[in-house]
Amino acid sequence: MAIGKTSLTKKASNARLALKEPYPPMEALSVDTIPKGKEWQYEPKWDGFRCLAFRDGDEIYLQSKSGQPLARYFPEVVENLRALKAQRFVLDGELVVRVGDELDFDELLMRIHPAASRVNMLAKQHPATFLIFDILVDDKNTLLTSLPLRERRPRLEAFAAGQLRKNGGIRLSHASNKPAAVDRWFSEVGGALDGVVAKRLDLEYRSGDRSGAQKIKKLRTADCVIGGFRYASNAKVVGSLLLGLYDKKGKLHHVGFTSGLKADERKALLSKLKPLIKAPGFTGQAPGGPSRWSTERSEQWEPLAPKLVVEVSFDHVTGGRFRHGTRILRWRPDKAPRQCTMDQMEVTKRASVLRLSG
Repeated sequence: MAIGKTSLTKKASNARLALKEPYPPMEALSVDTIPKGKEWQYEPKWDGFRCLAFRDGDEIYLQSKSGQPLARYFPEVVENLRALKAQRFVLDGELVVRVGDELDFDELLMRIHPAASRVNMLAKQHPATFLIFDILVDDKNTLLTSLPLRERRPRLEAFAAGQLRKNGGIRLSHASNKPAAVDRWFSEVGGALDGVVAKRLDLEYRSGDRSGAQKIKKLRTADCVIGGFRYASNAKVVGSLLLGLYDKKGKLHHVGFTSGLKADERKALLSKLKPLIKAPGFTGQAPGGPSRWSTERSEQWEPLAPKLVVEVSFDHVTGGRFRHGTRILRWRPDKAPRQCTMDQMEVTKRASVLRLSG
């Protein structure tokens, strides 16, 4: 995602800070199961924007995961950081936007807008919260990145206890060394979590590296109708399947895609799909419609009669669509296409961000 290149602050005073931006944040390796053992600390993986916050006196700099400035899009977070007593620090965390008791990723995306007037309006309507989970420079301007996590976490908690009491816009995200806590988090906050991050307590902050942490994303499943397909860009084989779900009025809406097909599957699928090519494919929202992610290739697809059903796994829903590509789990010849409805995308239990933050 292109974040933009304008910041509310300059780099001039950062020479006095123990750590300069841009600084690659520590990352996590994607795994299928949660690691167990006394050497691991578990943290919620929030559904937001990763952010490093640098403060050097009155200068505040917010950095995205990709190293781009974020401050102009979150002016209320800048002011919340400036309101803290500590004059120098670097914090690692996640920016989230709460609407009522739920996190809303769509509202977060809307902040990335060129007009300052619109950004300020959105900031007033739904202020962002900065959930902090690591500290790289403390309020004494001491660089902490070489310390193991088991020493950094207590310093972060001490920082939060002394600085955040009256600042609801900046909150401490929970952590635990008990795997059972993970199950409790999911039962309490459900859709607010993107998954779980497990971090090695004995390791230092590994900037730009995945060896010190592992992430397990929370996946859900849905049965979808195949309403169309796209050819691969370099061969006359199936590149991706276009997924649809029915609304209450019986219209089939395009909700995402699934790719990652094996080479032998791509060719075999084409012979299976060709006899089903028939317009319109989707009777509601269709591929290539208005979208901030639309490309020229979005228009190039073949419609199919709604005959085939496939079960897929997905992580998040944004704007009535699967945010990322899905993965095929199995074909469902036993499932009637009309049974594939939009309510599969609903989250039955949403959560207040307050339940898992200090």
